[in-house]
Amino acid sequence: MTLLEIFPSLRSGGMPPRLDSAIWPRDTHYDDAGRITIGGVALADIADQYGTPTYVLAEREVRERCRAYRAAFPEAEIYYAGKALMIKAVADWVTEEGLSVDVCSAGELAVALAAGVEPARIILHGNGKSFDELEVAVQVGVGRIVIDSLAEITLLSALVADSQQVMLRLSPGIDVHGHPAVVTGVTDQKFGFPLGSDAAAEAVARILRQPKLRLVGFHCHLGSQICDPDYYGEAIRRMVAEMAGVRDDHDHLLTHLDIGGGHGVPYRCGDAEMNLTDLAAIVEDALDAACARRGFPRPVIAIEPGRAIVARAGVTLYRVRSVKHIDGGHTYVTVDGGMSDNPRVALYGARYSVVVANRHPTGPHMTATVAGRFCEAGDILATDVQLPADLRPGEVLAMPCTGAYHHSLASSYNSVGRPPIVAVRKGVSRELVRRETMSDLLSRDIGR
Repeated sequence: MTLLEIFPSLRSGGMPPRLDSAIWPRDTHYDDAGRITIGGVALADIADQYGTPTYVLAEREVRERCRAYRAAFPEAEIYYAGKALMIKAVADWVTEEGLSVDVCSAGELAVALAAGVEPARIILHGNGKSFDELEVAVQVGVGRIVIDSLAEITLLSALVADSQQVMLRLSPGIDVHGHPAVVTGVTDQKFGFPLGSDAAAEAVARILRQPKLRLVGFHCHLGSQICDPDYYGEAIRRMVAEMAGVRDDHDHLLTHLDIGGGHGVPYRCGDAEMNLTDLAAIVEDALDAACARRGFPRPVIAIEPGRAIVARAGVTLYRVRSVKHIDGGHTYVTVDGGMSDNPRVALYGARYSVVVANRHPTGPHMTATVAGRFCEAGDILATDVQLPADLRPGEVLAMPCTGAYHHSLASSYNSVGRPPIVAVRKGVSRELVRRETMSDLLSRDIGR
């Protein structure tokens, strides 16, 4: 029996407009029954087949966003930032579209290699890389390793048998005025070396003294959810000046400059986002001006989009478990997921929109708070969202723009298994990552 049979009122008499492609996959539509479809598959059908919560991932959206970056930056090296969502299918899709892959742990490296990514197309990041992680990266032949501390120089010099390309991460001292947890370009933070500091100069000198380490360039990352491209222009000007200093002081030419990622995406209608055309123009202008001023050969630019590739390709499905109206207070719609599958609300105060997926409501709406099922007062998924006043338990809710940092940050809090990832394309759904089961959780518990 389907939800339409249980709730006849779910049927819609007309075709509503398409959902906003700024936050939904571009092939999101409504079918004749008023149900939301992505990639030609009804989300309500996915909920019935795979259960809820479930992450839905639109393959076409991922591929098209890769192509948009390739078109905007035809001469740049584009690395997909795997920490946003590192699974084998996504690694496969992005490399097929011409991108390379950025990893920041041995686990992410293992996923990329399992997906068949060529080691030479992988760059390894991280501010606390272990000896074992560096050893594996050297052994498999990753293309570049970004050095984040003096200790890593010592470790790599002992591990590399032949030659290894490295970059040095610098903090250019640029504050993008975002959430403190995602601002990484300021001087006083855990990543890299402050640009122009004695520590940075010492790191350069140490690397250049190691014949097996080939310092090919500098790396920086300004933060996340940046929508103003001017920050990247300023970063380029400062970094090129530092590269020219290395040439002048050490007679060593750095040929690559990685300006990181962090390009902003909208999570709700009306939110700002990074304009790739504007970003590309500012990068070009800043490179031309900085290189001309310093008499420095134009370096190869690398960028690292992650969230901007996968965020809008993802939609999370939940089932309503209860609707609770508090006299003089809020209306709480409790669903079967929450902070274990989407911790970003609790971590960063992220805000999302939520809609009913199994029907297009035509009646009155209510202002509601969507609450998670976990035993924490802070387990709230969305506040002040408009949902049908006649919403009932069993209906399916969809939360868009959940492709990035949801599966990656998911936990098994309250011993609840993590959701599956289901891909949709051309009317077909397929499971990419299965749901975590009770057996999975118990398999790690050795007992007394």
